This record gives sequence, structure tokens and C-alpha cells, in this order.
Amino acid sequence: MPCRQDGRRNRNRLPNQTWPFATAGYIISRIMATASANPARKRPLYASPTAQVLFAIALAIVLGYLSPKKAIAMKPLGDAFIRLITMIIALVVFCTVVSGIAGMRDLKKVGRVGGKALLYFEAVSTLALVIGLAVGNLTQPGGAFHVNAATLDAKAVANYAGQAKAQSVADFLLNIIPTTFTDAFAKGNILQVLLVALLFGFALSIAGPRAKPLVDFIGALTHGVFGVINILMRLAPIGAFGAMAFTVGSYGVGALGPLAKLIGVFWITCILFVLLVLGPIARMAGFRILSLLRYFKEEILLVLAISSSEPVIPPLMEKLERLGCSRALVGLVLPTGYTFNTDGSSIYITLAALFVAQATNTHLTLGQQLTLFAVAVLTSKGASGVQGASFIALVGTLMVVPSVPVAGMALILGIDRFLSMFRAAINVVGNCVATLVVGVWEREISGETLRARLAGAVSMQASEAAAEPTLTASATRL
Repeated sequence: MPCRQDGRRNRNRLPNQTWPFATAGYIISRIMATASANPARKRPLYASPTAQVLFAIALAIVLGYLSPKKAIAMKPLGDAFIRLITMIIALVVFCTVVSGIAGMRDLKKVGRVGGKALLYFEAVSTLALVIGLAVGNLTQPGGAFHVNAATLDAKAVANYAGQAKAQSVADFLLNIIPTTFTDAFAKGNILQVLLVALLFGFALSIAGPRAKPLVDFIGALTHGVFGVINILMRLAPIGAFGAMAFTVGSYGVGALGPLAKLIGVFWITCILFVLLVLGPIARMAGFRILSLLRYFKEEILLVLAISSSEPVIPPLMEKLERLGCSRALVGLVLPTGYTFNTDGSSIYITLAALFVAQATNTHLTLGQQLTLFAVAVLTSKGASGVQGASFIALVGTLMVVPSVPVAGMALILGIDRFLSMFRAAINVVGNCVATLVVGVWEREISGETLRARLAGAVSMQASEAAAEPTLTASATRL
């Protein structure tokens, strides 16, 4: 009894406002003690984002095969998810680039990084065009068709031909400049947003301490924007289900039969390009391509399902920063690569162009193939993996080579969605490799550190995710 009275007396001596802090401290100490006493349990498979996306894709394929009409009706789910992500991409790029450049002391580095990135983009994407041309000549994917171009439905391609009008270099450069400041964000043109962000970032960096409140605000806004992205990415399995169900329901597995050779050749070429071209490039930079693929597996699976690479820009930027690349470098290299470093689209353009020529019995001389290649170097820029962009670029390429009937594009129009899956995924992998390579060139991160972080990133994320339910349960019991 005396002890209890003393306890009451001592407790009453404490000011009333200290009780919330004392209670919070007690709860936190109990949570930490419970967490340490109960080691983190292994995360169930169904809670993994990768497993959820894979299950959604498998379910969509089954639904598309058994009930095509219901599968086609799922299209709004995929469209809604893509819209939710793309609505915020411009803001992500703007905030990332501005906050990154404004915090840089060496503004010359921006020009140096941009120059190195463009040289890398041009070299690798040109090599991809050559590979597509070589594979098309070796495998002859359209050799067995012997189609009369006059019997094809030219109207099906007419809409794409209208969008694929020849564009001069001056037109391309002028298109980078938005009409107004807000026009870049309204249209969602990544290059226009990037230009505005670069100018704004330079201005804030030059202003120095006077612009610090605005720089701090943009930095805080960046964290908020990525928080929104993390919330939206939880809907990825639903978006993947809707997009894949529509694809299988619309075109059906049977549509793959006649053109299976082209699809197989393209998919295998893309895989070999990653392993035999991007692999050695990654190894020279100090990391392994397979580790990179495991690190970005969720984004790659999502791209394969929705056939578009733009919606994964925000999570890619966040993960690349986590590996050690600066915000300014990631914000400059990755969005620019979506226009100038389209490896998957480059392979597709030259390979599909040769397929159309072979299928319509159009013999191309070496000179005509070189002309086709030269035109593709220009038309491939901007084919970033958005649905239909690469197909439009291919139509634009064939329009410059009159000997190949553009109407032949109707042959692959029905399966373009299946080709788009892989070309968009290769675009993503190629730009991730490019960003890390430029980061190593700029000595922002060493190959050894990058290799170690890639190896440990997946296990660390799994451990953190597995610990969350334990802490939540502990807090609930308290």
C-alpha cells in the first residue's frame, strides 16, 4: 500500500503535458521489444507485387481465352491505370530535374552528362537497328507469305500513315519548345517538360540563397509526388489484368499462329540483345545485367502487360536514385532516353520493315536496305514504347522507301500489341542500363558499389516488407 501511494504521489507530481510523451515512449519501447523478440516472418507469396502482377496476367490470359467479350470489357481497367500514372509523369520529371540541378554546384556537369548520354544513345540504338536488319535478312520471317499487296486493306493503315508524315530536323527541334509554359504539362510532352525544367533549374541555381525557399518547396513537393506514385503503383495488378485481358480477348491466341515466326524471331532477338549487347555493356560498367533485371522485375512485368513503357518512369527514377545516381543525372538521362534511346523499337522497325518487304515479294537491294536503315535512324527517335508510336514510326520509314508497299503493314497490325510488349520492355531495360552507365562514367557511383547494392537490394526490401506486419500487429496488441 505505501508503495502504491508513493507511486501515485510521484505520478501526480509530473506535469499533465508530459503524459502523452511518456505514453508514446512506453508504446514505442514495447513495439521495439516485441519486434526484437519476434523475428520478421517471411512475407507470404500473395503479398509480393511481382506475384500479384504475374497472377493478374495469368488470370487475364485465361479470361481472354474462355470469354473474349468479357475480357475486352476489362479494357477500361488498363486505360484507367495508365492514365493515373501518366497524369503525374510531367510533374515527376519537372520536380526531379529542377531540384536536382538547383542543388548542383557544378552546372557544367549537366552539359557533360547530356553529351555523354546522347553519344551512348546514338551508338546503342544504331547498333539495335543494324541487328534488326541483320536478323531480318538471316531468318527471312516473311519469306513464306507471298501476299499480293493489292489485296490488302490499305485503309487499315491510312490513319497511321497520316500521323507518320515526314518531319524535318528543324520541325523536330521546334517541337521541343512548348507554345507556353503550361502547354508542356498539358500535352505531356516529356522533352518539352525537360526543357522547361532545365531552364528553371539553371535559373534557381544561379539565383543562389535567394531561391532557397522555392528549392525547398520543390524538394518537398517531389517527396509528395513520389508518395502519390507509390500509392498508385499498388493498383498495378488491376491495370495489368485489364490491359492483358483486352489484348488476348481482342486478338486471341489464334491470331498468333500465322505470324508466329515473326513474333518468335522478334522476342528471341530482344532477349539476345539484352544478354549479348546490354550484358557486356553492364559488365564493363561493373554490374551484372541479370541483377539489374531482378531489381526492376516488377516494372518489366508491368510493361509487358500494358505494352507501354511510360507509366513506369516514376518508379524507375526512384529506384535508380536508390542505387546511388544523383537526382539530376536520373532526371536528365532517363526521360531523354525515352526519345533517343529506343533499343526495342529500333530492332522492331528494321526487322518488321524487312518482313513486310519479304511478305509482299518485294526484293530490296543493298542500297535500298541502307536507305531504309538511314531513314530508320531518324524515325526511330521518339518511338518510346507508347502504344502505336513504333508502328507509326515504321509506317513513316516505309513511306520513304516507295518500293515497299505501305499497305503491307496491315499484315502485322493485328499482332502489333504482342510485339509492343517486348519492344517497350527492352526500351525500359536499355534506358536503365544507360542511366547507370552514365552514372559510373560520371563517378557518382562505382561499379563495385553498384554491384553490391543490386545484389542486396531485393533481399533488403523483402526484409523490410516482412517486418511491417510484425510491427503493425505489435502496435495493435498494445
